[in-house]
Amino acid sequence: MLPELTPEDLHRRLQRGETLQLIDVRQPEEFEYCHIAGSQLIPLGDLPRRAEEIDPEVPAVLICHHGVRSMQALAYLQHRHELTNLLNLRGGIHAWSTQVDASVAIY
Repeated sequence: MLPELTPEDLHRRLQRGETLQLIDVRQPEEFEYCHIAGSQLIPLGDLPRRAEEIDPEVPAVLICHHGVRSMQALAYLQHRHELTNLLNLRGGIHAWSTQVDASVAIY
């Protein structure tokens, strides 16, 4: 089982001021349409050449539309780059929009 957290858990951690990397692995047009404030865009296809942008010392939450691409990204980064600081946002940006922040557009 790969590590994940719920949108509510992420919201609580952000509210407490925890230092987290929010890594959005969607496509640029999806990110432009909506994203969680403070997220960094690294599209899934760019991960092989941009993985070093993820700080291994800071928890990183991987985000996509529904949680599938971000889970693929997490598995890739764990196995190929041996990162152990990763969490998948369960349900993705869609769940964030419906469960935490209705101001984030749904698509």
